[in-house]
Amino acid sequence: MKTAVSIPGEVFEKVERLARRARRSRSAVFSAALREYVARHTPDKVTEAMDRVCAAVNDGRDGFVTAAARRLLEGTEW
Repeated sequence: MKTAVSIPGEVFEKVERLARRARRSRSAVFSAALREYVARHTPDKVTEAMDRVCAAVNDGRDGFVTAAARRLLEGTEW
């Protein structure tokens, strides 16, 4: 899909240099950057990924670790 956006000149120049160094098109660089930005700012996807990792490595609950983690997370501002 094609779209038109306005970006600061300094950003455009940095993308241009990166695209040349990486031997990629500007479109490919912008697409990769936006894909990463969206992934980082989509909390559900981040949570799902973390849940998958935890499920893969969880071989049983440790009561002490669970309680310590809960205390730590309760004191953390999200």
